[in-house]
Amino acid sequence: MTHALIASGMITPLEFVPDAVVLIDEGRIVACGSRATIEIPSGAHLHDFGEALLAPGFIDMHIHGAAGYDVMARSDSGLRTMGQFLARHGITSFVPTTVTAPTDTIISALEYLGSRAGIRPDSSDVCAVPIGIHIEGPFLSQARRGVHPPIHIQEPNVAMFTRFWVASNGAIRVITLAPELTGAPELIREAVRLGVRVSMGHSNADYEEACKGIFDGARHATHTFNAMRPMEHRAPGIAGCVLADRSLTADIIVDGLHVVPPVVDIFLRCKGRELAVLISDATSATGMPDGTYRLGSFEVEVTGLRCESHGKLAGSVLTLDVAVRNVMEFAKWSLEDAVRLATLNPARVLGIDDRKGQLKPGYDADIVVLSNKGEVIQTIAGERGI
Repeated sequence: MTHALIASGMITPLEFVPDAVVLIDEGRIVACGSRATIEIPSGAHLHDFGEALLAPGFIDMHIHGAAGYDVMARSDSGLRTMGQFLARHGITSFVPTTVTAPTDTIISALEYLGSRAGIRPDSSDVCAVPIGIHIEGPFLSQARRGVHPPIHIQEPNVAMFTRFWVASNGAIRVITLAPELTGAPELIREAVRLGVRVSMGHSNADYEEACKGIFDGARHATHTFNAMRPMEHRAPGIAGCVLADRSLTADIIVDGLHVVPPVVDIFLRCKGRELAVLISDATSATGMPDGTYRLGSFEVEVTGLRCESHGKLAGSVLTLDVAVRNVMEFAKWSLEDAVRLATLNPARVLGIDDRKGQLKPGYDADIVVLSNKGEVIQTIAGERGI
């Protein structure tokens, strides 16, 4: 059956279309545009969202858990509960992100997550879909490791990465590493050869070392400013490289805690609408009351917005809908521009922008219905949710 969604406007997000209609059939968008240009087929099931706006479903490319579930825990019910929670916040696709742990633990998690990549959890409710894996660690700088356990951090090496790749059944989409480490150039080149996006993060690289990482093939930066050498006016470091290089996309945690609002504004001015990406870096504590939760193989304590381990920030309790609204508040961006940072931009980083991240014929019918303030009214994934 064809479903026709009508609303006061549509954020594609490359343009804003007023008086919008989106036609869906068998989980795909078959037509979209203004009602003056799109004919609604006779017999179509009509869904009128009134003054609301239609936008692509959000994509979270860096998330460790939510709703009490940690993505390294190997649980179908937990993954389903997490997916249902994320969908309520407008997220239709996410990339489960591992953390530094014993090698066998990482491999076990990769085997499980690889087997679930691209598969919609068995749920009668709308559910976000895991679409690959992000490896954060163990190839990180000891000096900028954050809360990653130091005993399990390793020098980058192709042989270990190959073990991870095989265990994941080729589902790794992103790897975060420190480009200044011995062995990093070889690993970067091998990851790029396999189609994995290399992201620089948890790094103590100076400016020249970061530039060398880009030369070797790195094209993204992980949670900019957090767990990386800071920028100084005579020593720009990796943070300065990330802000200045127009070949590099970069993500940021916009909860107001990891990066204060004025610096979020600076970041967005530097990277712009084309190169900035919103992530949550969310943990299993997201959506849960204050308390103690898991992040990989260790515990984190959560009070309000602060998630920490041994006094250091340890992920977040952020969701992307909140991040979008924070961009609007912190940088005075429009909803249309902020939405792009959670849709098309991450889709391009992940190499899935041929089917996700836009409202466009032929694309997956992953849609979030928003108020004009960016509040989630309803989420549609395929034909679930309508």
